Amino acid sequence: SEIAEMLGLMHYMEGMRLLTLIEAVTATSSENVTVTDTKFGNVAVRLYLPQRAPEGLRRAMVYFHGGGWCLGDAGMKGYDHMSQRISNELNAVIVSVNYRLAPQHRFPAAFEDVYSVTKFFLQSRVLSQYRVDPARVCVAGDSAGGNLAAAVAQQLLEDPEVKTKLKAQILLYPALQALDLNLPSYRDNYNKPILPKSLMVRFWSEYFTSDPSLREAMASNRHVPAESGHLFQFVNWSHLLPAEMRRAHVYTGPTYGSAALARRFPGFLDPRASPLLASEAQLRRLPPAYILTCEHDVLRDDGVMYARRLHAAGVRVTHDHAPDAFHGAMMFLLWPLDLAVGHRLLNRYVEWLNENL
Repeated sequence: SEIAEMLGLMHYMEGMRLLTLIEAVTATSSENVTVTDTKFGNVAVRLYLPQRAPEGLRRAMVYFHGGGWCLGDAGMKGYDHMSQRISNELNAVIVSVNYRLAPQHRFPAAFEDVYSVTKFFLQSRVLSQYRVDPARVCVAGDSAGGNLAAAVAQQLLEDPEVKTKLKAQILLYPALQALDLNLPSYRDNYNKPILPKSLMVRFWSEYFTSDPSLREAMASNRHVPAESGHLFQFVNWSHLLPAEMRRAHVYTGPTYGSAALARRFPGFLDPRASPLLASEAQLRRLPPAYILTCEHDVLRDDGVMYARRLHAAGVRVTHDHAPDAFHGAMMFLLWPLDLAVGHRLLNRYVEWLNENL
């Protein structure tokens, strides 16, 4: 992808997106689950409906895939496998959303799409159509999808048109803030697969713009202007991370960047892109959360800090930390990338859903 971009053949993310195409599978129903590609509003979704008759009303999940807001598809093998399994085992309706992707569609396009689908699905007539219990609906997502799930859960609280309350939010190794890209987890996992710091910085910057000035500022952690310095209280890892994750790292406070850059690309200061920027008053109204973090992941500290802030705000949080796992581990379920850690994390996730949704 880097070479193709240097030669002017294609944008970096277009090259990366070829991986998505290789992994895509068509919507194929099984004896247990009916799978269809359709639209909710104007947004494409892959819908999973259990075939067995429900004993009463079903539970449901609106799912947002990962891929740095630039890649990914609900139809990728790993996502399709997970959705089919959860739909079958939990007799749950799964709505897996194919939101618009950067760089063709910048923030807040992805957020607007997933919010639109969630709001559409939460209508009483739609829930009734699919025989869904309005008291047993959650949002979920991994990586960038976890970011979107957290943002949707926050935004729904402010929407007077939405009467249905979420039962839970599930955030799998989520990206939750774009202020401090030099957290201990970014330092500890600088070059580890499958998400080195350089790629995460590229994802963040492409979400807002292809202008290299933002990417360069983010790479050096000098992109937040002094007038936004008060926001760092929400991502201050010196007290939001446990000692075993701070290790020998010393918190020095922010190095401020250009106010002009933030005026041109204000998205990274928006809570819809950085849900960790929500105030405690906002957080305390949120539904119970399941948060998975992985030790060998640049995004580890985002999830840990959000879990701690939610807990401090009085929200019931289940925080599972996998000391032997890396970013995206739950997708490693099928040959030739079939790993025991992926199955273990998925089994635990399904167990939590069964008990809490």
